[in-house]
Amino acid sequence: MRDFTRLPDLALRRHGGSVIAASDESFAGKENLIRPGRPAFQPATFAGTGQVYDGWETRRRRGPGHDWAIVRLGLPGVIRGVVVDTAWFTGNHPAHAAVEAAHVPGHPSAAEVERAGWVTIVPMSPLKGDREHPFEVADESRYTHVRLNMYPDGGIARLRVHGEARPDLSVWDGLGLDLAALENGGLVTACSDEFYSSPGNVIAPGTARNQAEGWETARRRDGGNDWLVIRLAGRGRVSLAEIDTTNLVFNAPAAVTLTGLDGDREVPLLPGTPLRPDTPHRFRLGPHDPVDHVRVDIHPDGGLARVRLWGHLA
Repeated sequence: MRDFTRLPDLALRRHGGSVIAASDESFAGKENLIRPGRPAFQPATFAGTGQVYDGWETRRRRGPGHDWAIVRLGLPGVIRGVVVDTAWFTGNHPAHAAVEAAHVPGHPSAAEVERAGWVTIVPMSPLKGDREHPFEVADESRYTHVRLNMYPDGGIARLRVHGEARPDLSVWDGLGLDLAALENGGLVTACSDEFYSSPGNVIAPGTARNQAEGWETARRRDGGNDWLVIRLAGRGRVSLAEIDTTNLVFNAPAAVTLTGLDGDREVPLLPGTPLRPDTPHRFRLGPHDPVDHVRVDIHPDGGLARVRLWGHLA
């Protein structure tokens, strides 16, 4: 899979995405397109319309035209790549697909979005059954919605829209916000180890329901420590750090250190501080100069469920 798939899925339901309209969903619901996880399949499982599929499937088209679905991105931003996944669809997958994108501010209705000025980010491309199809996108524009077009009809299991969140932070003017949050434009840019789960999970919305929804490293044997670097939503000052080890019962780190980064300059934010297993921790930080990244060092290894860095944009 291409490198862009390491970036967050801007359309994911868990990130606030929604399939707001579709031309047809006779056999399987449009909402399945943005569900988390790999599509599932159980042979010989039938509903009134036929075999049950974990995806979006339309009726056989007998007239001109093609089917489509519009997705509101949970995280508006710059799209770096798209994955169209036809998992488990073999004799009923579309022959081709294309993806368009649009920027529609505010909280528009589905009808308003349909009338938007759409830009093609993935031209019409052939599809094969039961396969992931990655498409890189070279476009620096900020988008809020995508439209998946399939020709002429059929089934698609998942649509992944990978990129970098670019939210409208003007709503936070004069207020504090979580500078690390993915939904605010934060991004994990580097990490020492991601053996068990992705470091990007620590800045995801909501709380982690299990260990897999946090970040966990392999057991360290070299005397060093593990770490990750978070690019903040914008240059700012962090006043409160939340370090959450929920679900990490026997594999929580012993301690954590926070260091602000601003170019080549390092700004101490939190000295080595003990952590407890399966516990949300909150640490008030002292005054400091603005930073645009924060390095989170865990000692020596283990896992974190979430990292929240509350503060103000500079």
